[in-house]
Amino acid sequence: MSESLPTDALAFAHQLFDAARAGDTATLLSAIDQGVPADLTDASGNTLLMLAAYNGHARLTEALAQRGADVNRMNDRGQSPLAGAVFKRSSEVIAVLISQGADPDAGTPSARATAEMFGVELPG
Repeated sequence: MSESLPTDALAFAHQLFDAARAGDTATLLSAIDQGVPADLTDASGNTLLMLAAYNGHARLTEALAQRGADVNRMNDRGQSPLAGAVFKRSSEVIAVLISQGADPDAGTPSARATAEMFGVELPG
């Protein structure tokens, strides 16, 4: 797919994924508000929300969910954003994802199984 994208479009997409990892809320929300899909994925199927959640950015995770990003969308390995947040022990992100409808039983391993494995308590 990257061979068919213009170099500048590919570079822009990489900037957005980097912004998600860094918690650059202003950049990402501006791009989404201008038409970038909220569920844009990288080559491994990680969405912007997945990257924000895994890197502990609760405010950005919530804002992406409120703009239509799917809190239950799995990456290519069957991992959910909630399981990633549990693995990283990010209680703020876990709370945001649960409040936005994340399913603790989705994915492989599920967030519930990950929580049991690492001794993390899920809210609710």
